[in-house]
Amino acid sequence: MRAARLIRMALLVQSSPGLTADALARELDVSRRTVIRDAQALQEAGVPIRSERGRAGGYHLAPGHRTRLTTLHPTEAETLYLSGLPTALRDLGLSDAADTARLKLSATLLPSLRAAAESSVRRFHLDAPAWFREPSAPELLPELARAVWADRTVELDYARPGRDGAPPRTVTRLLEPYGLVLKAGVWYVVGRIPAERPGGDRGDGGDGGDGAWRTYRVDRVTALAPAPTPGAGERFVRDPSFDLAAHWQAHAAGFARALLRTTVTVRLTGRGLRRLPAVADPAGVAVALASASATAPDAAGRVTLDLPVESEDVAFGQLTGLGADVEVLAPAGLRARFREHARALAAVYGAEPEDRR
Repeated sequence: MRAARLIRMALLVQSSPGLTADALARELDVSRRTVIRDAQALQEAGVPIRSERGRAGGYHLAPGHRTRLTTLHPTEAETLYLSGLPTALRDLGLSDAADTARLKLSATLLPSLRAAAESSVRRFHLDAPAWFREPSAPELLPELARAVWADRTVELDYARPGRDGAPPRTVTRLLEPYGLVLKAGVWYVVGRIPAERPGGDRGDGGDGGDGAWRTYRVDRVTALAPAPTPGAGERFVRDPSFDLAAHWQAHAAGFARALLRTTVTVRLTGRGLRRLPAVADPAGVAVALASASATAPDAAGRVTLDLPVESEDVAFGQLTGLGADVEVLAPAGLRARFREHARALAAVYGAEPEDRR
C-alpha cells in the first residue's frame, strides 16, 4: 500500500540521511520515478523532506525534524518478537541483553500491542540445529562475536581437518572478522585476510593472498587473541560494499559444488530417478539432470546419467538407499563393491531365518 510505503520512506530518510533516489528505490522495491513522486507527496502532507545535490546530497529531513510515525502496528510488533533466534542469542552471550530489550520494548507498547507481540512467542518457535545433533555453542564464540561487533582484527588458531584420515593440523591466521553465520546448528565466521600483514601468517600459509575472503568453522577455532602487530588490534575499515547474506549464499553454493569431486555413471528406474534427490546431493543431481550425458528413458523406462558425488564411499552410502532401482555402471571399483554388497545381502536373505527361540 502506498501509505505504508510513504511512512517507510520517511523513516528511512530520518534514520539514514543522504539516501539517494536510487538507494531508496532499491530499499522500497519501486522505481526511481516513484521515489520522486512519493517525496512530493510527503512534502504536500507536511513532512519537510528535500533533495540535495552534490557529494553530500540525497534526501534529508529539515534539521531537527522527527517524524511521529513510529507507532507499531500489531503485525509489526508480532514480527519484531519473532525476529530473534533464542538459541543463537544464547550462543552469542546476548540472551540477557535480548530479554532486557524485550522488557523495555513491552513497557513502551500499548496494552493491545503488548498482547499481540507476546502471543507470537507462544505460537512460533525456531529450532535451528539439525536433527540427531546435540547443539553446543563453541567456547570462543562470544569472544569472536565481540570482535565482529568491534571490527577488530584477531589472530586465531584453527584446527584444519586432515585429508584421507590424517589428523587435524593447527594453523594460525590473522583475520578481519566481518560476520557470523549459523548454518544448521553450526557457526561459521566470515572474514578477510588483512591487506597488510607484517611478518605474515604463522602456519602453512595456505589461505591465499592479502585481502582474500575466508570462512572458518568456529568450533575448530582453538585459540583467539587480538592481532599482535602494532595497531592491528584496533578497528579495521570495513568494505562498505560487503553483503554478508549475498557472500554466504555464493560461498555455500560454491562449497557444495566444490565437494563434488568424483563422477559415477548410474542407470535408474523411473522410481529411482524420482527418489534420487532424497538420497544424493541436490547440487549433484541438478548437474546430472541438466548434463548432456543424461539419456532419454530406454524401453524399460530406465535413465542413464553421470552423477557428481563427493567420493566413491559417499556414493556407496547414498545409492544403496535406492536398492534395485539403481545400477552402478562406472567406475568399475564401485560397481564391484555393489556386487559384493548384493552377494552379502543374498547370503543373509536367501534362506529363512533360523528359529532362535
